[in-house]
Amino acid sequence: MLTPSRQFLKLEHVRIITWRVLRQFGDKHPGATVPLREWYKLTLHATWRNFVEVKATFGQTDQAKVASGQTVCVFDIGGNKYRLVAFISYRKGKVYVLRVMTHKEYDRANQQWKEEL
Repeated sequence: MLTPSRQFLKLEHVRIITWRVLRQFGDKHPGATVPLREWYKLTLHATWRNFVEVKATFGQTDQAKVASGQTVCVFDIGGNKYRLVAFISYRKGKVYVLRVMTHKEYDRANQQWKEEL
């Protein structure tokens, strides 16, 4: 069993949950496939401990508060054509992909997606 201080120092790669959402979006929007794969590869090898480290990897990333009270990360994908919304558990080292949208879907109805999460 690792002590809390040793656990903090043990940097492991992030686990992404789930690839299926990315694949399904890529099936509907073929132009998103390559940028989503690149995001996946970079994220898979990340060892993020906070949002500053996420921002260092993906400069075009913002945080947003959603209806559940959680703070999620919004990644610009494919030259600002798509948005990937994920909850990151830094403590667990997991990235939960919640939604992938086109830029238009992201902006629609004053970002209604925030109320749905």
